[in-house]
Amino acid sequence: MRKLMTIVLILSALTFAAWAVVSAAENHAMEALKHAEEAVSHGKMGHADILVQHAEMALKHAEAVEKQDSDAQKHMKEGIASLKSAIDHGKMGHADVATQFAEEAVIHIKASGGK
Repeated sequence: MRKLMTIVLILSALTFAAWAVVSAAENHAMEALKHAEEAVSHGKMGHADILVQHAEMALKHAEAVEKQDSDAQKHMKEGIASLKSAIDHGKMGHADVATQFAEEAVIHIKASGGK
């Protein structure tokens, strides 16, 4: 009986830990999407500097998802590449080009499960 209780406790702890990792990845994906969409919005207004700020925040969250969720990695990698390009072009003041890359990032983040 004691051995059974130990097994049940261990399985419960593992289940909780797995849920916590999935939940964290989902939160990061949602934040990445939110900031990527904000980057697009500001880029369309010609605000390259604010686009960069949101793209950098989206990038941090996207990289966290990539590390935690193997199912989301393919699309998130593409989203990360697009965010990096958006940041580079935004820093050069190319709001229109940066916006296109931010829009691509939104598509990939959504495809990765970012909703």
